[in-house]
Amino acid sequence: MAEKVDRLTRVNELLKRELAETFERDLIIPSGMLVTVTEAKVSVDLRNATIFVSIFGGKASDRQNIMRELANSRIELQKTIGRKLAFKHTAVLNFKLDTRTEKGDRVFELLRQSEEGQNKHDE
Repeated sequence: MAEKVDRLTRVNELLKRELAETFERDLIIPSGMLVTVTEAKVSVDLRNATIFVSIFGGKASDRQNIMRELANSRIELQKTIGRKLAFKHTAVLNFKLDTRTEKGDRVFELLRQSEEGQNKHDE
């Protein structure tokens, strides 16, 4: 069982790295925006993969456009990954917007504001 987990971990990391490189090289990103692959989760049978993507900067509509472009480019991305990684089967890619970083930043901002408010109250 541990062997299967190790294999999945390696496949997840390979997929994450290759997609990140492909995005950097081929994805047209509007100026002032950054797109990163935060996580890849491949199914146990290696047939499906959920790819979590963080998008920094830009407006919500810009982020939606990038996610739409990724979905529309899915088959081409799968072919590229299949050629590079030479797996027996290439996983079907499913892209999801990863908002964990945004949520974490929002929590830090709220804590900072609360701290500033507390400091003003103490003065």
